[in-house]
Amino acid sequence: MPQLNYSNRPYFDHGALEHISEVLGNLNISKPLICTDPGLLDIGMVDLIRNNISNQYTPVIFDQTPANPTEEAVEIALAKYKSEGCDGVVGFGGGSSIDLGKAVALMANHEGSVVDYSVNEGGLMKITETVPMIAIPTTSGTGSEVSAGSVIVMRDGRKLILASSHLVPNAAICDPDLTVGLPPVLTAGAGMDALTHCVEAVLSPAIDPPAEAVGLDGIERVIRGNNLIKAVEDGSNKEARWNMMMASTEGALAFSKGLGAVHSMSHALGADQHLRLHHGTLNGVILPTILRFNHGHVGDKYSRIARAMGIAESTDLPDFIEGLNQTIGLPKNLSEMGVTEDMIPGLAEHSMTDPSNATTPRLPSQDEWEKLFAEAMN
Repeated sequence: MPQLNYSNRPYFDHGALEHISEVLGNLNISKPLICTDPGLLDIGMVDLIRNNISNQYTPVIFDQTPANPTEEAVEIALAKYKSEGCDGVVGFGGGSSIDLGKAVALMANHEGSVVDYSVNEGGLMKITETVPMIAIPTTSGTGSEVSAGSVIVMRDGRKLILASSHLVPNAAICDPDLTVGLPPVLTAGAGMDALTHCVEAVLSPAIDPPAEAVGLDGIERVIRGNNLIKAVEDGSNKEARWNMMMASTEGALAFSKGLGAVHSMSHALGADQHLRLHHGTLNGVILPTILRFNHGHVGDKYSRIARAMGIAESTDLPDFIEGLNQTIGLPKNLSEMGVTEDMIPGLAEHSMTDPSNATTPRLPSQDEWEKLFAEAMN
């Protein structure tokens, strides 16, 4: 079984879930809290992970992860962790379940509230070693299984980032077979999440050639290999699923170099608990707007991205991404997702404080943030 030689050395291949008991044993976890969501429970995926765990372990299930994990959900899961006497966490699902699992693993041995550990509240240096955690993604988008971050919607409505090397899961199991049943709309949204991670990482002005190279490889897998379109059109295509999961993992490894304004905007929109918008779909819809805004501020990087995609360097990248979105069935704009003009001032204000701005190639002013949201609505 191949293992990637990064900080948590993920098991990565078809059938990798069979290693779950081995990984639990390696981390001395006997009673894991498995953080997952109602959808995976309904389709029998939770039974699948249970059936792969040997009888010497006693898993406890928390299956109420919301579409965008909240501070309240973290507290409910944490209470279950403590009342059941758990000794480790498994995040099983999309990025939301894994991010929630990271927050539970953090708060299991840290005092205070989740918000105290957010980047916005100066939490970066407060985070120390967490309880053991395993990440098992069932989508190919966030790459949260190898990232040092977790995004949580706080009680006050802000969608904030927790970030620390201590939040990188102790182990990851990346089994592309777990994504085979993912419906086309979620495959598309998750895939655009992975692509946006790779693109924003490459465009970040931070100097990190290895991370940039990883991001370009991820872009190549998604576009040149046509794997996103293949996975959307035929979910049973195992080669496409493998490549999309690899691109997802690569996206998170690459964004150690930083993200940008796409994520600042999608975090603001994702904080709305009434619309409950999918993060990856938001990234895909917003990406063309930010590519136009950044034009002329990123050196030759658009040409390098085009080469990785296998398209002419003269190609208009925003137009290309809009065409891709149409092909895979994503909404044309934010208006189609329920965003209205009266929301723009609040969204702009939220975006201005997002930590992703630290590595965006061109930092918008408040007026420019509002114009960007307006453009993304049309």
